[in-house]
Amino acid sequence: VQLQASGGGLVQAGGSLRLSCAVNGRIFSSYYMGWFRQAPGKEREFVAAITWDGANTHYLDSVKGRFTISRDNAKNAVYLHINSLKPEDTAVYYCAAGRRTQIRLGVTSLLYDYWGQGTLVTVSS
Repeated sequence: VQLQASGGGLVQAGGSLRLSCAVNGRIFSSYYMGWFRQAPGKEREFVAAITWDGANTHYLDSVKGRFTISRDNAKNAVYLHINSLKPEDTAVYYCAAGRRTQIRLGVTSLLYDYWGQGTLVTVSS
């Protein structure tokens, strides 16, 4: 399974972006998907996750109401819609795919098996 993240860029505070993650794999729909981010000098942190069927999502508290994760299984893609961007959202954003028995979605990197290369989001104040 290969993941390709895109959509990052330089944006002013208060702006919006849509990150995309294209997944190359025949069984994309069997994976839960997640977005993580890593700011300069900080550890990678969980941002959002979605179940294989899109029925359930989970978010980092600080992004609730501003970030929305979605997926299109027909297109083998997952998205992260980001609104009301803040300078503290500046980071490299990674998409990831995981699959575990009896787990609907993962909120820690340990539960993910495949990672994209990351896309940089820079928010200016």
